[in-house]
Amino acid sequence: MSPDVGTEGIPDPRVLRDLAVSLATEAAALARRMRADGIEVADTKSSAVDVVTAADRACEELIRERLLRERPDDAVLGEEGEDRPGTSGVRWVVDPIDGTVNYLYGLPECAVSVAAEVGERVVAGAVVNIVTSTTYAAAAGHGATRDGQSIGVRSPTPESQWLVLTGFGYQAEVRAHQAACVARMLPAVRDIRRMGSCALDLCHVAEGTADAYVEEGPRPWDHSAGGLVLSEAGGRFELVPGSLPETVPGADPRGLLVGTSEASWDAFGALLVRSGFTSRSPGEFRE
Repeated sequence: MSPDVGTEGIPDPRVLRDLAVSLATEAAALARRMRADGIEVADTKSSAVDVVTAADRACEELIRERLLRERPDDAVLGEEGEDRPGTSGVRWVVDPIDGTVNYLYGLPECAVSVAAEVGERVVAGAVVNIVTSTTYAAAAGHGATRDGQSIGVRSPTPESQWLVLTGFGYQAEVRAHQAACVARMLPAVRDIRRMGSCALDLCHVAEGTADAYVEEGPRPWDHSAGGLVLSEAGGRFELVPGSLPETVPGADPRGLLVGTSEASWDAFGALLVRSGFTSRSPGEFRE
């Protein structure tokens, strides 16, 4: 059997991880060059503040072209382009620039995120910071790294000492709901940060520079790679039922992203209930 292939013909997650790192690194370099040359808004999506730049499109096209050349039978789900079907059982989930507004303004929290799924399970991923080139990577069953060094979540601390990361959507009614939940949470914890990149937020929890992350509404390309990095760093990441559909009809019924250490999961879940992010107890998240 080829060393690139695992049991039952499934690609070795480490091979997919290394390809994800290569793709994300190359795309991040392109984004840096385009940012240095000057970049402007090319389009908007869900609202006037949900922007797309020419770099988003160029970086995704670069990744798609590389995948077509190296793994032509794989499927691709990208934020900016059309879904490409595949026959191999592997699907790539690509966010060419996560944190586009930060990228537009020159803030350093923006990244390229590339993940590989087998079936419905994420098995490999990479998140590369566009500004600093810091590289987070993970392969299922093989741990998580930052710039090649193993990382792990913070040791559990009391709720009052938690630093919680979160984010806000681009539609006014979604933001209003998220802001109300965050306002209820803030008095209970050390502090809350809104950095601007879901993928990097999850990696920060994975490396122990934050205690937890919660946000309702991000899409698969935002969290697939970062969620695996967190899980492989000894944390726990899940999509659970949130309360947003109660105020925004049609919202994803399981669209609440939650990530923290395994040891803090129940306590953080209870805080999410008190804050209004969800009405489910942590034990009910998977029901």
